[in-house]
Amino acid sequence: MIQLLRIELYKIFKRPRTYISFVIAAAITFVIQLAMITDGKTFMNFAMQGINEQFEIQGNIINGYFVTHIILQSLLVHIPLLVALVAGDSLAGEANQGTLRLLLTKPISRSKLVFVKFLSSFIYTVILIIWLAIVSLLLSILIFGKGDMINLKSETFIIILKNDVLWRYMAAFAFAVLAMTTIASMAMLLSAFADNSIGPIISTMGIVVVLAILSNLEIPLFNYIKPYLFTTHMIGWKGFFDDPVPLGAIGRSAMVLVCYTTGFIACTIFYFNRKDITS
Repeated sequence: MIQLLRIELYKIFKRPRTYISFVIAAAITFVIQLAMITDGKTFMNFAMQGINEQFEIQGNIINGYFVTHIILQSLLVHIPLLVALVAGDSLAGEANQGTLRLLLTKPISRSKLVFVKFLSSFIYTVILIIWLAIVSLLLSILIFGKGDMINLKSETFIIILKNDVLWRYMAAFAFAVLAMTTIASMAMLLSAFADNSIGPIISTMGIVVVLAILSNLEIPLFNYIKPYLFTTHMIGWKGFFDDPVPLGAIGRSAMVLVCYTTGFIACTIFYFNRKDITS
């Protein structure tokens, strides 16, 4: 099984399009960092125009921690597409290339094959989030330095002392891995139904976009279903930048994402074990 996992990881990272995700993540990060270098003060004055009238905030406000928070709010919306590029190709790509039937001739059950492909997608997701942490957090700290972090919210703002920020980012990135793993498991389920990877990738993004819109619409009809949508809980990482940290709410969101991931994988195994493989 370890050997099969190595083969799957080799398949993922030998494809040039796999690295498109890393390039896109870095490019968006660099654009935001460049914008903050050139117009950071203007942005900050606009965002805090009401606050500056009542409080006098001193120090390195536009620091690496603040810039990273801006990057995460912008980039984590696009990460699901980057995850779907790989996970959506896991089973459908084999069928498209005509190698799925040959792969199943090996002495390994279909359930183990699905699990190995999910595990390889999970490892890819972890590496992608680690790369995001490097180019967003580490590079932003090197460029803008450290300081107390200001978390600007719609009706208030929270100041987090610089000695209390780093663990919050580590927890937020870990939560992002959990959220993106849910996307990977859904893309893999859709991949099991297709013979071409384009369908699962587009379908995954379509589902995420529609559910994200429902999660953000302030309409009473949708308030009943919001708690059950995984997109509602994918933004649970933001809770780590509240004071106090709502550990209960974050824990519930994590459990919902784990349940969705488990359900998607279970459905994939159930269907794939009964699928008639013709290619």
